[in-house]
Amino acid sequence: MAHLPKLDLGLPSYDSLFSTEEERQEANSEKVMTIPIDKITDFKEHPFHVTMDEDMAKLIDSIKENDMLMPALVRPKKDGSYEMISGHRRKFALSQLGRKEMNVIIRDLDDDQATILMVDSNIQRENIYPSERGYAYKMRLEAMKHQGKAVDINYDDISIEYSKNTTCAQVGHKSMNKKSVEILADQLGESKNQVKRFIRLTYLIEPLQEMIDGRHENEIKIAFNPAVELSYLAESEQYDLANAIVENQRTPSLAQCQEFKRLSHDGELTTEFIEDTLSEEKPNQREKLSFQMKEIDKYFPKDFTPGKKKDLMIHLLENWAKKRSREQER
Repeated sequence: MAHLPKLDLGLPSYDSLFSTEEERQEANSEKVMTIPIDKITDFKEHPFHVTMDEDMAKLIDSIKENDMLMPALVRPKKDGSYEMISGHRRKFALSQLGRKEMNVIIRDLDDDQATILMVDSNIQRENIYPSERGYAYKMRLEAMKHQGKAVDINYDDISIEYSKNTTCAQVGHKSMNKKSVEILADQLGESKNQVKRFIRLTYLIEPLQEMIDGRHENEIKIAFNPAVELSYLAESEQYDLANAIVENQRTPSLAQCQEFKRLSHDGELTTEFIEDTLSEEKPNQREKLSFQMKEIDKYFPKDFTPGKKKDLMIHLLENWAKKRSREQER
């Protein structure tokens, strides 16, 4: 994914968070302090998963070897503890190493400033799940709304203009002012329709979000556009679908998801239809045998064309099948 442009929100830049101590003091008298890790709580409704994956293992090794080079950013809470803004992964890595303290910058931020800074400091990462991006975009739009931007968002009232030929790119929130999405899209370097698609993923139930992210326990993966279509299904319909996907070990195609959405909108989607659809074998899910020609070239004369090789393989397989049949008859 291309690097996104830096956002001008009237907040200190991301780079300035991790400048030298002298520069911080000259700019706003902020200091790097060491505080107990157990006094730092995660950001409320933090949309980014912190897991023990390959990247985390590398981060742990880096901190073990070089210590934590960049301080985290936290904000003070009324009870004397702190809320993490930027540094959740570093906090997890330090905990895995048995560290009890963490270097941080403490900054007074209101809820919306904290949300925007939390999103912007994480959204630049390369490995972000699609559902994480959706929640981050949604949180950021809400924060923009609270800050008095020209934003009109009502996620509880979703009106759908639907026709049989309508695609997910044409269906959206009537109540979402286009200007708000365009503002965010311009800042992030995304199209406004793509921002809407990512936000639609937040309406999927957790099992389907796990499938779009590729983190489902059964290693089932749903493609992005089909997942967007499924986000319009009612919650009970989504659970029926998730169960059918696991049972049949098959995911629906984009066309099938669009049909599910149409039937759901008309109140005609049934569990039986979902089961029947998922039990059908799609052409792209049939097992295929493939190998590279170099694996078998040594068994053929050099002047054999691919067509001759194919004919010979079929001929040999036919003879083998006949011989096997005769042996079974004895």
